[in-house]
Amino acid sequence: MTDPIPRDGVPETALDWHRAGRGAAIATVVETWGSAPRRAGSLMAVSGEMEIEGSVSGGCVEGAVAEEALDAIASGEPRMLEYGVSDGDAFAVGLACGGTIRILLEPVAAMGPDLLERLVALRAARRAAVYTVDTATWRREVHGAPDLPGDLAARAAADRTGADEGRIAVVHNPPLRMAIVGGVHIAQALSGMAALAGFDVTVIDPRAAFASPARFPGTALSNDWPDAAMQAFAPDSRSAVVMLTHDPKLDDPALRVALGSEAFYVGALGSRRTNAARLERLRAAGLPEAAIARVHGPVGLDIGAATPGEIAAAILAQAIARLRGRGEASRAEAA
Repeated sequence: MTDPIPRDGVPETALDWHRAGRGAAIATVVETWGSAPRRAGSLMAVSGEMEIEGSVSGGCVEGAVAEEALDAIASGEPRMLEYGVSDGDAFAVGLACGGTIRILLEPVAAMGPDLLERLVALRAARRAAVYTVDTATWRREVHGAPDLPGDLAARAAADRTGADEGRIAVVHNPPLRMAIVGGVHIAQALSGMAALAGFDVTVIDPRAAFASPARFPGTALSNDWPDAAMQAFAPDSRSAVVMLTHDPKLDDPALRVALGSEAFYVGALGSRRTNAARLERLRAAGLPEAAIARVHGPVGLDIGAATPGEIAAAILAQAIARLRGRGEASRAEAA
């Protein structure tokens, strides 16, 4: 399996800047009202040399946050910031109307490099973590799975950063992942779209001519047999799995592994007739009905998709809807 292009994260970048002696601060969106450009939990790092990684507003107020960050780095003191995003600024970043964002700004020196190192280690291990700050005392803690207290575990499961009862809780979930079985045209479109949506993508196909760096530049690839590749991928609760080969010899082995995992989404390409035959094969293989019912097939939201790009968009939309707890519509591919 080839490795994907690495992605730098905000906490990791801030820690690197601090270690290099350049100073660093982390800005975190902790609350929003109205049509704020970024959701709670969005992060931005600023170095003492005015380098910026990440985003907290889509461009509306980041210059002001960066200036505040330089002051915070110099003073070593954290602060809370609140900005109203005007309708004009909101329109500039593609919103219909403005909103308000509340931002926690902390120099790494105030957070404690050791605490940030623990957070970075949990993220590297793909373990859910929640960073908490008592706003009265500025006491900070990092809690990591599987030892999250009940309320923080619920926040992590809902991917919900927020503030309540004098405490800010910032959720750091593992990156989303997607395994695509079949290096076909739809996979080419889907892999790019999914990467833009924040998924780390792996394409699985034992046919090296299909899952090749030329067809999928910068994407993790596996030419192992799909069931072995899926076991190595090890889908977890932050993983989506999509079968696209239309070949039972390739799709079915990986599908059986995926249905025995915690993957939040499992989809398989094919008509209603093809999907019915697939479900019967799964029953014959001894899979329980509860597992079989998890298969989204025909795959994708019903948007009338016809081209590979449109089908890929429908699949990605359905996976995101499943992740966010929205509807269960399918693409209703023609039989």
